Amino acid sequence: MSEIPGPRAKDGRAPDVFRPGAWIPMQCFADDDPVDFAIVGTGAGGGTLACRLAQRGFRVAAFEAGPFWRPLEDFASDEEEQEKLYWSEPRISGGADPIEFGSNNSGWAVGGSTVHFAMVSLRWRPDWFKRRTLTGWGHDWPVDYDEMAPYYRQVEEVLAISGPVHYPWGPPRGPYPRRPHPLNASALVLARGAEAMGIAWAPTPLATLSSPRGMAHPCVYRGMCIIGCSTNAKQSVLVTWIPQAIAAGAEIRDRAMVGRITLGRDGRVDGLDYYREGGWRHQRALNVVVAGYAVETPRLLLNSATGRHPHGLANGNGLVGRGLMVHSNDAVWGLFDEEIRSYKAPPSLAITEHWNYTDSGKDFPGGYCFMSQGPLIRNWAKRVATSRGHWGMDYRQEMGRYNWQTGFQAVGEVESRDGNRVELAEEKDGLGLPVAKVTFAYSELDKRLKHHCKAFMGEMLRAAGGRDLWTMEDTAHLMGGARMGTDPAASVVDPDGRSWEIPNLWVGDGSLFPSSGGVNPSLTIQAMACRIADRIAALAGRGELRGS
Repeated sequence: MSEIPGPRAKDGRAPDVFRPGAWIPMQCFADDDPVDFAIVGTGAGGGTLACRLAQRGFRVAAFEAGPFWRPLEDFASDEEEQEKLYWSEPRISGGADPIEFGSNNSGWAVGGSTVHFAMVSLRWRPDWFKRRTLTGWGHDWPVDYDEMAPYYRQVEEVLAISGPVHYPWGPPRGPYPRRPHPLNASALVLARGAEAMGIAWAPTPLATLSSPRGMAHPCVYRGMCIIGCSTNAKQSVLVTWIPQAIAAGAEIRDRAMVGRITLGRDGRVDGLDYYREGGWRHQRALNVVVAGYAVETPRLLLNSATGRHPHGLANGNGLVGRGLMVHSNDAVWGLFDEEIRSYKAPPSLAITEHWNYTDSGKDFPGGYCFMSQGPLIRNWAKRVATSRGHWGMDYRQEMGRYNWQTGFQAVGEVESRDGNRVELAEEKDGLGLPVAKVTFAYSELDKRLKHHCKAFMGEMLRAAGGRDLWTMEDTAHLMGGARMGTDPAASVVDPDGRSWEIPNLWVGDGSLFPSSGGVNPSLTIQAMACRIADRIAALAGRGELRGS
């Protein structure tokens, strides 16, 4: 594995992700010079917020524990090498259904997990924003679809989403910014199965280019998307929001691990402690936004406890870390007579949201979508051994059928329950910080959804001509742990992402989610970040931005 680079964004410059070896100028702030906003994390939430706040004239410094990668130089078509993109710091995972961390939900890079995400970019069903009101299940959001719709469109434009002219689910929204990608053999299997069963399907809306854009050429269908795109066709936060943020005056500090948020004598946030280049430093700030994702955000808030806040910041009601959610990510695979070679092109090129928008015939209130899948060979080999128990000559023979197999993988809504949580463990990491202890278990309703989606995907694979089916259980994505709401007793932050308890402390990532929905969360995280930036700018314009 190649050597992990040290800090690159410093001394008035940052890497140019579009030109090998080149640099772009970057504003740098002194530690004792209070920035308007110190943002912890540069993924879908933090990177987007850094851009939008800087574009509105705020002085922004964003902190990222991972490296500032140069995709054109640092990324290889090698699954083992690219494990450097995953958060591999210690975590303790327990409960009845422990969560696997790493490649499927945690990033270690400027751009966060969007650097290795599968690029699926879907809007929420409008009903999901009012889950509790409509179904008595989960929690309501303090916003609705009509408010979010223009922000969804903003993000789709920034990411140049490729998708169909007419998407068959949800409110009308016009064509996607770019044409859909051609379907690979796996996607054609899904289309064939859907049509045989009389349900709708569509090309998957993806954040990867289907036509040239500036210095980035379109996708070349090399199939390495989920281990990091080395051509910049993938429109991750690293190559979209981050360059814009720097151009607008934001500073990005890579390899900077934030360990604690500090408070002044007035009880408001006054900065943060971070570790960079061998030592601890303190950045003064008028506001702090925590956007480290749904494990690291609660961990930082809990680890910043003070005498005034003995159980952690923003945690007077004990809800920080509570309501952690994943998506069930179960898959069904089958053998086909024709050669599939499903690793070619992006992994999820066709989708059906039938069970996100069909409520009859279900014994659970949640929803799910599922997509065609194109696993890379190393990950496939691991799953064949662990999920199916093949070994020796039997394992070798099964691997020989790799190019004739494909399947579908679901993104299933999971219930928000406060028993699923993030806490601090007694164990410490290499910097002396308590590691996160994560407890998770599926509810009975979650299990009904999982059973339903595996049965339905299997039926559709058979309808498409698949045989010798087998299933694989997994999880994907992380959400919750600092949910937003309108009731200070039942939420951590208000509808603007601002802590109820500390008026200049904010949350700006997927931790905000009160419920999980049945689609990938990255588009909603970025849309919510754009909305929060607008709300902050409006508060500032009225002189209501406290702490500044």
